[in-house]
Amino acid sequence: MNLRENSSPLGRLGGAVGIYIHIPFCKQACHYCDFHFSTTLKKKGELVNALVKELELRKAELKNQTVETIYFGGGTPSLLTIDELELLISEVYKNYKVAENPEITLEANPDDLSKNLIIELSKSPINRLSIGIQSFFEADLKLMNRAHNAEEAKNCLQEATKYFNNISVDLIYGIPGLTNENWIKNIETVLSYNIPHISSYALTVEPKTALETFIKKGIIDNVDDELAQQQFHILIEKLEASGFIHYELSNFGKPDYFSKNNSAYWLGKPYLGIGPSAHSFNGHQRSWNVRNNSKYIKALENNTLPIETEILSVADKYNEYVMTGLRTIWGVSLEKVEQDFGKQFKEYLLEQSQKHIIEHLLYLDNGKLLVTKKGKFLSDGIASDLFMLN
Repeated sequence: MNLRENSSPLGRLGGAVGIYIHIPFCKQACHYCDFHFSTTLKKKGELVNALVKELELRKAELKNQTVETIYFGGGTPSLLTIDELELLISEVYKNYKVAENPEITLEANPDDLSKNLIIELSKSPINRLSIGIQSFFEADLKLMNRAHNAEEAKNCLQEATKYFNNISVDLIYGIPGLTNENWIKNIETVLSYNIPHISSYALTVEPKTALETFIKKGIIDNVDDELAQQQFHILIEKLEASGFIHYELSNFGKPDYFSKNNSAYWLGKPYLGIGPSAHSFNGHQRSWNVRNNSKYIKALENNTLPIETEILSVADKYNEYVMTGLRTIWGVSLEKVEQDFGKQFKEYLLEQSQKHIIEHLLYLDNGKLLVTKKGKFLSDGIASDLFMLN
């Protein structure tokens, strides 16, 4: 099958939507992370109750749509008990129309995934695990301040693969001190467990993180973009040779194992974000919850949604489509651009893309604008050159 001719892996789902539930707790702060979370679990019970309340208050937003995916992200959702996870899933079923076999994903850390917990999870409605391995080398894990060690990473995969078919593993490349040789070993270690999906990201230095501080003080070497690019291409080569499809810039899946949740996001499907700092999108507007656990809990206790909303302009929608489209194997459809945004947007896109086509970073294929292998690592920067300013 020519995947680029397939409109999307969700095309047959019609009005399918996803629900993302943000669990803002972690055992400790990873040095590179700028997501919203708390390292104290004191308010975990109150937070879960607030999530239940938000799910109830927002049910009208998805009144006529079918929930195809439920995704527990974070933070570290594996810090919730089975009872708390099942309560939240049952609230989704209670308040929303849910597909017959929804994809229900739990992000989890290796140090939480004991054999007993894995068995419990396998008996729950959760049918997909996304495991934050990042690296199998102690030096990398310590540099990033991960809560697990290499042995725990391997042990959890050994057990998880006995009870789950649908598993994704996260890996990070471009870590200071990570050689290409050790990066290949990381990839080969994951492959040895027959994992069907891998998400992999370059280590980035986000503002106000511990990593930024350590680099500024000379405690940790700065990220080497050239090395990261080498490791990105090593990743593509190794995984494609092992039967993976590079269907999105940071994501590789075996056939039938693409993330439905993530694919829906990249293809512009609506999603509802539940929890502090969670974002939502309905095709016309974007909204986001307050980035503060106490304020979030207090608002929901008063039956108030702590949410801000922005209406997206035509240019905003076009820019988002270009950004997400160029990251995927489905590319940017010229026909869709003209149909959804107007002929002037299509002409602008073609004009702006010319220099990247000449430089062999982009190419046109059957009415779709796609990134070349050479351009993949640079796709976000290329997309920004194609944006229409408001």
